[in-house]
Amino acid sequence: MENNKVTVKIFGQEYTIMGSKSREHIIKVADYVDQKMKEISQALNSGPLSSIAVLAAVNISDDYFSALDRFEYLETANAQAAKDTEHYVELWEEAKKSHLQQQEEMKELSVQREEIRKNFEEQLSEMQKIIEEKDAEIKKLKEDSAKIEGQIMESSSDIVNELEAKYKDLESSFFDIQMENIQLKGEIDRYKKKME
Repeated sequence: MENNKVTVKIFGQEYTIMGSKSREHIIKVADYVDQKMKEISQALNSGPLSSIAVLAAVNISDDYFSALDRFEYLETANAQAAKDTEHYVELWEEAKKSHLQQQEEMKELSVQREEIRKNFEEQLSEMQKIIEEKDAEIKKLKEDSAKIEGQIMESSSDIVNELEAKYKDLESSFFDIQMENIQLKGEIDRYKKKME
Protein backbone atom coordinates (compact mmCIF):
# COMPACT_ATOMS: atom_id res chain seq x y z
CA MET A 1 0.00 0.00 0.00
CA GLU A 2 1.39 3.39 -0.95
CA ASN A 3 2.35 5.85 1.83
CA ASN A 4 1.45 9.53 1.44
CA LYS A 5 3.79 12.17 2.82
CA VAL A 6 2.01 15.42 3.76
CA THR A 7 3.31 18.59 5.44
CA VAL A 8 0.70 20.14 7.74
CA LYS A 9 0.58 23.01 10.23
CA ILE A 10 -0.73 22.26 13.75
CA PHE A 11 -0.89 25.05 16.32
CA GLY A 12 1.62 27.14 14.38
CA GLN A 13 4.23 24.39 13.87
CA GLU A 14 4.84 22.39 10.69
CA TYR A 15 4.81 18.60 10.83
CA THR A 16 5.46 16.04 8.11
CA ILE A 17 3.01 13.14 8.39
CA MET A 18 3.30 9.88 6.49
CA GLY A 19 0.43 7.43 6.21
CA SER A 20 -1.49 5.07 3.99
CA LYS A 21 -4.60 7.26 4.04
CA SER A 22 -5.30 9.77 1.30
CA ARG A 23 -3.71 13.24 1.34
CA GLU A 24 -7.14 14.81 1.94
CA HIS A 25 -7.78 12.56 4.92
CA ILE A 26 -4.40 13.37 6.55
CA ILE A 27 -5.00 17.13 6.10
CA LYS A 28 -8.51 16.77 7.55
CA VAL A 29 -7.15 14.97 10.66
CA ALA A 30 -4.38 17.57 11.13
CA ASP A 31 -6.90 20.44 10.82
CA TYR A 32 -9.07 18.77 13.45
CA VAL A 33 -6.14 18.50 15.92
CA ASP A 34 -5.16 22.12 15.16
CA GLN A 35 -8.71 23.31 15.83
CA LYS A 36 -8.88 21.40 19.13
CA MET A 37 -5.55 22.85 20.30
CA LYS A 38 -6.69 26.37 19.43
CA GLU A 39 -9.94 25.85 21.38
CA ILE A 40 -7.98 24.60 24.46
CA SER A 41 -5.50 27.51 24.16
CA GLN A 42 -8.33 30.07 24.11
CA ALA A 43 -10.02 28.42 27.09
CA LEU A 44 -6.74 28.36 29.13
CA ASN A 45 -5.60 31.85 28.11
CA SER A 46 -2.11 30.51 27.34
CA GLY A 47 -0.24 27.63 28.97
CA PRO A 48 2.55 25.31 27.97
CA LEU A 49 2.34 23.56 24.62
CA SER A 50 2.54 20.12 26.27
CA SER A 51 -0.52 20.88 28.45
CA ILE A 52 -2.47 22.17 25.44
CA ALA A 53 -1.45 19.06 23.45
CA VAL A 54 -2.46 16.68 26.29
CA LEU A 55 -5.82 18.42 26.84
CA ALA A 56 -6.43 18.42 23.08
CA ALA A 57 -5.60 14.69 23.02
CA VAL A 58 -8.07 14.15 25.92
CA ASN A 59 -10.77 16.09 24.05
CA ILE A 60 -10.07 14.24 20.82
CA SER A 61 -10.17 10.90 22.72
CA ASP A 62 -13.50 11.93 24.23
CA ASP A 63 -14.81 12.71 20.76
CA TYR A 64 -13.48 9.34 19.58
CA PHE A 65 -15.14 7.34 22.38
CA SER A 66 -18.39 9.28 21.99
CA ALA A 67 -18.31 8.47 18.29
CA LEU A 68 -17.49 4.84 19.13
CA ASP A 69 -20.45 4.68 21.55
CA ARG A 70 -22.65 6.24 18.92
CA PHE A 71 -21.37 3.76 16.34
CA GLU A 72 -22.09 0.83 18.69
CA TYR A 73 -25.57 2.22 19.40
CA LEU A 74 -26.23 2.59 15.67
CA GLU A 75 -24.92 -0.94 15.04
CA THR A 76 -27.31 -2.28 17.70
CA ALA A 77 -30.16 -0.17 16.32
CA ASN A 78 -29.32 -1.36 12.81
CA ALA A 79 -29.30 -5.01 13.95
CA GLN A 80 -32.67 -4.47 15.67
CA ALA A 81 -34.03 -2.74 12.57
CA ALA A 82 -32.86 -5.68 10.44
CA LYS A 83 -34.52 -8.09 12.89
CA ASP A 84 -37.73 -6.01 12.88
CA THR A 85 -37.66 -5.86 9.09
CA GLU A 86 -37.32 -9.63 8.92
CA HIS A 87 -40.24 -9.98 11.35
CA TYR A 88 -42.39 -7.60 9.27
CA VAL A 89 -41.47 -9.46 6.09
CA GLU A 90 -42.62 -12.70 7.76
CA LEU A 91 -45.87 -11.01 8.84
CA TRP A 92 -46.35 -9.70 5.31
CA GLU A 93 -45.79 -13.16 3.83
CA GLU A 94 -48.27 -14.67 6.30
CA ALA A 95 -50.84 -11.97 5.49
CA LYS A 96 -50.30 -12.55 1.76
CA LYS A 97 -50.69 -16.31 2.23
CA SER A 98 -53.85 -15.78 4.31
CA HIS A 99 -55.27 -13.44 1.65
CA LEU A 100 -54.62 -15.99 -1.11
CA GLN A 101 -56.20 -18.72 1.02
CA GLN A 102 -59.30 -16.56 1.57
CA GLN A 103 -59.53 -15.92 -2.16
CA GLU A 104 -59.40 -19.69 -2.80
CA GLU A 105 -62.09 -20.28 -0.16
CA MET A 106 -64.28 -17.60 -1.76
CA LYS A 107 -63.84 -19.27 -5.16
CA GLU A 108 -64.84 -22.63 -3.66
CA LEU A 109 -67.88 -21.05 -1.98
CA SER A 110 -68.86 -19.42 -5.26
CA VAL A 111 -68.63 -22.78 -7.07
CA GLN A 112 -70.68 -24.46 -4.31
CA ARG A 113 -73.31 -21.73 -4.49
CA GLU A 114 -73.55 -22.16 -8.26
CA GLU A 115 -73.99 -25.92 -7.83
CA ILE A 116 -76.73 -25.39 -5.21
CA ARG A 117 -78.49 -22.93 -7.55
CA LYS A 118 -78.36 -25.42 -10.45
CA ASN A 119 -79.63 -28.25 -8.24
CA PHE A 120 -82.45 -26.05 -6.99
CA GLU A 121 -83.43 -25.08 -10.55
CA GLU A 122 -83.39 -28.75 -11.61
CA GLN A 123 -85.53 -29.78 -8.61
CA LEU A 124 -87.88 -26.87 -9.22
CA SER A 125 -88.25 -27.90 -12.87
CA GLU A 126 -88.95 -31.51 -11.85
CA MET A 127 -91.58 -30.42 -9.34
CA GLN A 128 -93.25 -28.17 -11.90
CA LYS A 129 -93.46 -31.17 -14.24
CA ILE A 130 -94.97 -33.29 -11.46
CA ILE A 131 -97.52 -30.52 -10.75
CA GLU A 132 -98.42 -30.37 -14.43
CA GLU A 133 -98.86 -34.16 -14.46
CA LYS A 134 -101.02 -34.01 -11.31
CA ASP A 135 -103.08 -31.18 -12.82
CA ALA A 136 -103.64 -33.35 -15.91
CA GLU A 137 -104.69 -36.27 -13.68
CA ILE A 138 -107.10 -34.00 -11.81
CA LYS A 139 -108.58 -32.81 -15.10
CA LYS A 140 -109.00 -36.41 -16.28
CA LEU A 141 -110.59 -37.38 -12.97
CA LYS A 142 -113.01 -34.48 -13.29
CA GLU A 143 -113.91 -35.60 -16.80
CA ASP A 144 -114.34 -39.22 -15.62
CA SER A 145 -116.44 -37.97 -12.73
CA ALA A 146 -118.71 -36.03 -15.09
CA LYS A 147 -119.12 -39.11 -17.30
CA ILE A 148 -119.98 -41.26 -14.31
CA GLU A 149 -122.55 -38.72 -13.15
CA GLY A 150 -124.15 -38.95 -16.59
CA GLN A 151 -124.13 -42.75 -16.43
CA ILE A 152 -125.63 -42.70 -12.93
CA MET A 153 -128.59 -40.75 -14.16
CA GLU A 154 -129.30 -43.41 -16.78
CA SER A 155 -128.62 -46.52 -14.71
CA SER A 156 -130.74 -48.53 -12.28
CA SER A 157 -130.45 -48.13 -8.53
CA ASP A 158 -127.89 -51.01 -8.14
CA ILE A 159 -125.73 -49.55 -10.79
CA VAL A 160 -126.31 -46.17 -9.22
CA ASN A 161 -125.03 -47.46 -5.87
CA GLU A 162 -122.00 -49.03 -7.52
CA LEU A 163 -121.29 -45.89 -9.49
CA GLU A 164 -121.67 -43.77 -6.35
CA ALA A 165 -119.05 -45.93 -4.63
CA LYS A 166 -116.73 -45.51 -7.62
CA TYR A 167 -117.49 -41.82 -7.59
CA LYS A 168 -116.48 -41.62 -3.93
CA ASP A 169 -113.27 -43.49 -4.72
CA LEU A 170 -112.58 -41.05 -7.51
CA GLU A 171 -113.31 -38.10 -5.21
CA SER A 172 -110.96 -39.59 -2.60
CA SER A 173 -108.26 -40.04 -5.25
CA PHE A 174 -108.93 -36.52 -6.47
CA PHE A 175 -108.58 -35.21 -2.88
CA ASP A 176 -105.31 -37.17 -2.39
CA ILE A 177 -103.89 -35.77 -5.61
CA GLN A 178 -104.91 -32.23 -4.61
CA MET A 179 -103.20 -32.68 -1.22
CA GLU A 180 -100.06 -33.98 -2.93
CA ASN A 181 -100.23 -31.00 -5.29
CA ILE A 182 -100.48 -28.59 -2.32
CA GLN A 183 -97.45 -30.29 -0.65
CA LEU A 184 -95.40 -29.99 -3.82
CA LYS A 185 -96.26 -26.30 -4.15
CA GLY A 186 -95.23 -25.80 -0.51
CA GLU A 187 -91.87 -27.48 -1.18
CA ILE A 188 -91.31 -25.20 -4.18
CA ASP A 189 -92.00 -22.14 -2.02
CA ARG A 190 -89.49 -23.39 0.59
CA TYR A 191 -86.82 -23.95 -2.08
CA LYS A 192 -87.43 -20.46 -3.43
CA LYS A 193 -87.04 -18.95 0.05
CA LYS A 194 -83.75 -20.85 0.59
CA MET A 195 -82.30 -19.45 -2.60
CA GLU A 196 -83.18 -15.82 -1.74
